[in-house]
Amino acid sequence: MIHHVQLACPRGAEDVSRLFYAGVLGLTEIPKPPVLAARGGCWFAGHGIELHLGVEDDFRPARKAHPGLLWPDLDGLAARLAAAGHPVVWGDDELPGMRRFHTEDAHGNRLEFLAALQ
Repeated sequence: MIHHVQLACPRGAEDVSRLFYAGVLGLTEIPKPPVLAARGGCWFAGHGIELHLGVEDDFRPARKAHPGLLWPDLDGLAARLAAAGHPVVWGDDELPGMRRFHTEDAHGNRLEFLAALQ
């Protein structure tokens, strides 16, 4: 079982991260332990996942490596992402029994969202 997934973000980009992860995805920001808070970044949870955004001084977005997140309302999320100006690239039927799409967070990190076919 996975405790969390960490993605990188540029230094000072916490507010942009909050707009995307809390505002668009609807995740809840959770407090970082004080000893880790001084490093910057922010943490989010919801839909059975926990995502940690950690500051990377030499930041480069992850374009290939990405988390694949199960999501209860895939179409609703795709609509919110598109309305907020984020790309929504639907995958073909490579994964039997699943629907999926890729997008990018506010920093250009690749994210995949999936749901089981009904």
